[in-house]
Amino acid sequence: MGVKSGFVVGFGVGYVLGSKAGRQRYEDIRRWWNQFTGSPTVQRAAVRTKAAAADASKRGLEVVQTGVEKAGSAVKDRLHKDDPNDPLVDKLESQSGRSPERGPDTAKEAFGGRKKT
Repeated sequence: MGVKSGFVVGFGVGYVLGSKAGRQRYEDIRRWWNQFTGSPTVQRAAVRTKAAAADASKRGLEVVQTGVEKAGSAVKDRLHKDDPNDPLVDKLESQSGRSPERGPDTAKEAFGGRKKT
């Protein structure tokens, strides 16, 4: 419920409950409300509104689920991606099983630069 409609409903309830007009005015308002809500036009509008809200919520849920699935698969692909151009992976694979005597001092040395002597 929006702020404006909440305000209107609150105002109406406050007016009805706190009315100084007496019992007669309260009965008039109650009779008008029952006629209004019992009207076939209002009943049809309420049914259509409920159906539209249900459809919109289903579509919204589908959109959210699709987005979550896409994000999940993108993260999974990113985590399990084998990038042959990744220099760190190449360097680690070439060094697996052996310990270098002296490690590189800079990133340039580690990834194909000249070694210090």
